[in-house]
Amino acid sequence: MKDRTTPDNNIHASEKFGMNDVEVVKKTRVWDGYFQLDKYTLRHRLHDGNDEHMSGAMDREIFERGHAAASLLYDPILEKLVFIEQFRPGAYAALSSPWFDEKTFSPWLLEIVAGIIDEGETPEGVIRREAVEEANLDVKDIVPIIHYLVSPGGTSESMFLFCAKVDAANAGGIFGLSEEHEDIRVLSVDVASALKWLDEGRFINSMTLIAMQWFSANHALLKERWAK
Repeated sequence: MKDRTTPDNNIHASEKFGMNDVEVVKKTRVWDGYFQLDKYTLRHRLHDGNDEHMSGAMDREIFERGHAAASLLYDPILEKLVFIEQFRPGAYAALSSPWFDEKTFSPWLLEIVAGIIDEGETPEGVIRREAVEEANLDVKDIVPIIHYLVSPGGTSESMFLFCAKVDAANAGGIFGLSEEHEDIRVLSVDVASALKWLDEGRFINSMTLIAMQWFSANHALLKERWAK
């Protein structure tokens, strides 16, 4: 294998490469339904340090789902976290593989509230809307966690992740929009139990797992900020 070591290993790729280092030869929409699928033919700059060197042209299908926002809902007075549980067809397809034990995993996932960012919306606005639609709760304050790429090998989707302050005194019930086939159960869980669930691996979707890891590290500071 040819050695193409970066001249300076202390330089991160984001400092060296950007959008202008990619050449899109062709882009075609190959599916336009509930979701969209685009086929790209593209080339990109190589790591060998020679600005004239480009990769060979490659074909890649990219799943276009849009961009989304999600939030962990936290009541710092009652020390409760609010989760939702709903059926996910992608989880059903994944759990059909031999990598998962049907007795341990379910396509009904424990999640945090989330939604696609529609045109004209902000990520924070989506959180406030989805908290009402999915959990019947009003958001009182929002703290950003991170904006990350969900699965960049095959989709353009990114996630704006937050933690939001709520009053969980009456949290519970079944919500969601019937026209969107949503059947969402709301769970109000004490912080100690939720952190135990984290340790036990009960959260198996990235947005909830990342949010809970962040919450575990920032719980004390967050409680100090909001417990008034």
